Amino acid sequence: MAAAKTPTKGSSRLSGPGRMRGSLRAVGRALHFPVTGTARGIRKATHAHGAGESGLGKLIELHGVNGAGDVMVTVALASTVFFSVPTDEARGRVALYLAITMAPFTLLAPVIGPLLDRIPHGRRAAMAGAMLARALLAIVLSGAVVTGGIELYPAALGVLVSSKAYGVVRSAVVPRLLPPGFSLVKANSRVTLGGLLATGIAAPIGAGLQQIGPRWPLYGAFVLFIVGAVLSFTLPPKVDSAKGEDTALLAADEQHLHGPHRRPVKRPGLRTVGPAVTHALAANASIRCLTGFLIFFLAFLLREHPVSGQSAAVSLGIVGVSAGVGNALGTAVGAWLRSRAPEIIIVTVVACVVGVAVLASVFFSAVLVACLAAMAGFAQALAKLSLDALIQRDVPELVRTSAFARSETLLQMAWVLGGAIGIALPLDGPVGLAVGAAIVAGGWLTTVRGLIHSARRGGATRPRVA
Repeated sequence: MAAAKTPTKGSSRLSGPGRMRGSLRAVGRALHFPVTGTARGIRKATHAHGAGESGLGKLIELHGVNGAGDVMVTVALASTVFFSVPTDEARGRVALYLAITMAPFTLLAPVIGPLLDRIPHGRRAAMAGAMLARALLAIVLSGAVVTGGIELYPAALGVLVSSKAYGVVRSAVVPRLLPPGFSLVKANSRVTLGGLLATGIAAPIGAGLQQIGPRWPLYGAFVLFIVGAVLSFTLPPKVDSAKGEDTALLAADEQHLHGPHRRPVKRPGLRTVGPAVTHALAANASIRCLTGFLIFFLAFLLREHPVSGQSAAVSLGIVGVSAGVGNALGTAVGAWLRSRAPEIIIVTVVACVVGVAVLASVFFSAVLVACLAAMAGFAQALAKLSLDALIQRDVPELVRTSAFARSETLLQMAWVLGGAIGIALPLDGPVGLAVGAAIVAGGWLTTVRGLIHSARRGGATRPRVA
């Protein structure tokens, strides 16, 4: 009689149930790896060079979630207000949208900075509140985009105000999270680039959700904003500290250049900033005004006269991608240049925008329009980083956080003004781009002399932050 075979060690792994369990684990790991691997890669990139220890990495991730949520809302509203009706009616809808949402925002925007100055100990809560407000409003909008109810406009205004409130608080938070050896320019570059990458990823996802139904991008925004509210409280507690801070006021006279105002002030603004910062802020406002103008003017122009052989949506996509690539490139160049000669950088990039805008107006073509969009995105990113460098260099630390918050509010108002001009103009490409060139040229002419004088007088003597 043959002896029974004795199972060898490990033979159970070769049995049916064991093999099945091993196969399921392998499949689970294969399916899980793209998520965990991507998450680990993102975490490694955002937390590099000390950003993880300082808390900057968490802010980068939070800003990415914020950008992704905002683009989901934008996709849903654009499809409802812009793409779903004929051009003439769409123009009226967008004009109504601007009147109902942007006009109140223009009145509310100056209040955002001073209001947030009063709650410096609650910045994490303020960012979480802005996220939660947009999450709730996304649910309201998910009903309005289907029914076309009047609640669409106040809900959109609430999303806009909450988004800008988040942006103002973020500007005030970044200086608190600088890793050792980081300049503010480099930190802002990382935060901005993280937001751009997240927006680029979320935009096609939002477009895909839109194909399922008009509500779905807003459902996606709801989930993202809830995640953002949770992430807000993971920031280090030091962002809530207001130790050593004061309020900045808008002035550049000699009396207020070297310290905070010591007497009670009735109308707070950006004080102690110096002429270089005020001129840089004006130049940045002209570029921000141009970008707002181009968004609305080109949206209608390309819908009525799309690129040859392309649909209106593809034409707008080409311009949008060009602007996004330019913005990302400007952010990368800003991080590389750090804070070298910020006045000269601003003067140069604004002059380049004027030149490209004039060329696009005189020799109007689809290629030059895309080049203008790319140049405007590049200049906006690089000029803003240079403004940040000037604020870090020239504004006393006591009021620096307030200066960032208030400057961002002023730039948002410039964007609103540019958007209103873009809506009002007739759809004539050369004429419209000539107006855009005039906007930036005005900003350049009024600031170039002051910026060059500041660079010659103080650029060589002030220490540069690496």
